[in-house]
Amino acid sequence: MSTIVRSHKRDARSDSEVSRRASAPDDTALSVDPQRRALLVGGFAAASGAAMVASGARSQTKPDPTAGHDMSTMMDDPYAAPMPGMAHGNMTTVGLVDHARNGFDPTAMLTDWETGRTEQLSDGRTLRTFEVDAIDKEIEIAPGIFFPAWTFNGRVPGPALRAKEGERLRIIFRNFGSHPHSMHFHGIHSARMDGVPGAGLIGPGEEFIYEFDAKPFGCHLYHCHAFPLKRHMHKGMYGLFVIDPDPALRPEHVAVAASRLLGSSENAEWQEMAMVMNAFDTNFDGGNEVYACNTVALAYMNVPIRIDKSRPVRIYLLNVTEFDFINSFHLHANFFDYYDTGTTLTPTHRTVDVIMQCQAQRGILEFSFAEHESGMYMFHPHQSEFTELGWMGLFDVQEPSA
Repeated sequence: MSTIVRSHKRDARSDSEVSRRASAPDDTALSVDPQRRALLVGGFAAASGAAMVASGARSQTKPDPTAGHDMSTMMDDPYAAPMPGMAHGNMTTVGLVDHARNGFDPTAMLTDWETGRTEQLSDGRTLRTFEVDAIDKEIEIAPGIFFPAWTFNGRVPGPALRAKEGERLRIIFRNFGSHPHSMHFHGIHSARMDGVPGAGLIGPGEEFIYEFDAKPFGCHLYHCHAFPLKRHMHKGMYGLFVIDPDPALRPEHVAVAASRLLGSSENAEWQEMAMVMNAFDTNFDGGNEVYACNTVALAYMNVPIRIDKSRPVRIYLLNVTEFDFINSFHLHANFFDYYDTGTTLTPTHRTVDVIMQCQAQRGILEFSFAEHESGMYMFHPHQSEFTELGWMGLFDVQEPSA
């Protein structure tokens, strides 16, 4: 494929300009290891005062569990155990991230599938076309904490691309950033389409068109493969890439395949979500200070994810965390079936409540709250530090709407 050189007019500040804002003392500077927990006391303050979660408001009618206790020592010691009766639902931020300024909202991201546009080819197959732009952009990852990101389509993670098994895919990629970038897809394609130097890596102002068949079905990803790779990954250049199975090709599991096919009546019965586990090194020392699911720390503690208990839940989960070897997902008070990589229609793990993923590992979780009482159910990684530094959330399980 040929590349087209274009001039771009986007204002791209240098990393040094923006990173000074991310690490300045006035912006709650974050340092590594022992001091990382200071973030809880500073920017991610828990439990009291201006914390804004519904569970905190509901607890106001109950006796104060801290009454008669000296809380000053607890505030001085970030390792101190919580007082009896303090609900874990009170873990939240002081203040909120400006999602409108960011240009993306973690709640909307859960169900914001990018399906592109389609047309029929002469052989009867469907051609599905996506357009993706690389853009330098400062984003807010926690209240008052900004990060100089490199993005796909101005958001981190990039758009969750979704297609159907067997379709022909065309991805028009334009680089409006300040560095060379590419799109490397975890799938099956020719070497010319691999998104590495000499095969789809383009400079600022250039364009490249990737084209290949959608296979195999499953939960996949794409990311920039420019070097240094860890820098381009950590800066935000990644996203989900989901290929739904074609039920006509899966007669032995047609019902399951149909339930995964976006737009089918069987799929409409499910509550599907896209979740990307990521983290951010805010002072560029090679260690993360902020952890999240879909970029914004504690987003789903501030705004719990509403679940209709009468409908099953399916999560497309991806780990792209840089600098840490493993991330994980733990669901409270429930168990799930897990499909590693999503390339099978029968679970690879049945009835589990914790799974681990290395970077680029992904899978599909399926579970139900049908037999549970309504309430707030937590999810988080079982690396406790990740949890306390922003990667945790709540499912707000409710009775079906009238």
